[in-house]
Amino acid sequence: MSALWGIDMGGTKIEGVILESRENPQVLHRMRVPTEAYLGYQHIIGQITKLVDQLRAVSRLEPEHIGIGHPGTLDPQTGTIKNANTICMNGQPFNVDLEKSLGVLVRLANDANCFAVAEALMGAVPDILPQAEIVFGVIMGTGVGGGWVVRGKGLSGRQGINGEWGHNFLDASGGMCYCGQVGCVETVISGPSLERYYAEKSGQYMPLRDIVASTNPVAIETMNRLIQFFGKALAVVINIMDPDVIVIGGGVGNIDRLYTDGVAEVKKHIFNPRIDTVFLKPKLGDSAGVFGAALL
Repeated sequence: MSALWGIDMGGTKIEGVILESRENPQVLHRMRVPTEAYLGYQHIIGQITKLVDQLRAVSRLEPEHIGIGHPGTLDPQTGTIKNANTICMNGQPFNVDLEKSLGVLVRLANDANCFAVAEALMGAVPDILPQAEIVFGVIMGTGVGGGWVVRGKGLSGRQGINGEWGHNFLDASGGMCYCGQVGCVETVISGPSLERYYAEKSGQYMPLRDIVASTNPVAIETMNRLIQFFGKALAVVINIMDPDVIVIGGGVGNIDRLYTDGVAEVKKHIFNPRIDTVFLKPKLGDSAGVFGAALL
């Protein structure tokens, strides 16, 4: 079995990894370069090419193909990137341009999908529920996203938006979302949205980690709001796909109450008298994205 190559493109860094194989996903080499997205789309292509060349040099290996995790999604109809918060990528044929620059076939996936694939195949899920067939990997941080893995395979969908529960409608109090809709899940339970809610209610800014630890009434109200809407938002997902496991990544996913009070709130809203879905914290940390890309 040939080695697996993966690239995870973030807002500030691009990371690359070579894994020994799918059966034995040990890290052979791992490197990173700055994204420097402010220098434009072609510079990003150049940085990824630079990183792959560095991995080629240090490993003396040649990739057969490379998995790429990235912001946004590749629109299956237009063949261009959409919904990326690295806005210079939107409207660009990212896979075509990468293949021209790298001389290698690439497989693209949204970064949340890469997280889901990694945790489902080599992260938290095999340790706790190795027989799981349906896994939902959740990102709750600056934004809210997710990805599905079914029988070991990541899903994409006809429109390339599979797993985007962060842009389901949740509550109008979240206000306008950058996507153009009002009251998306992301506007209510993302980290910045919780901080904004606290600031509006208290008249002062407090970082989320301090809100979580605080016992002042507005902090308690903010956390109760998170629990309430977390339950409603994920109940919709469970009713539709009934996953065996949900893995919660991102900064908000570190909040312990999600796994107790949050799960109890989910139970109130699902179409079942009990909740059998297993909720897990991720195992791979910031490695999940690049490992998932390699596993593509």
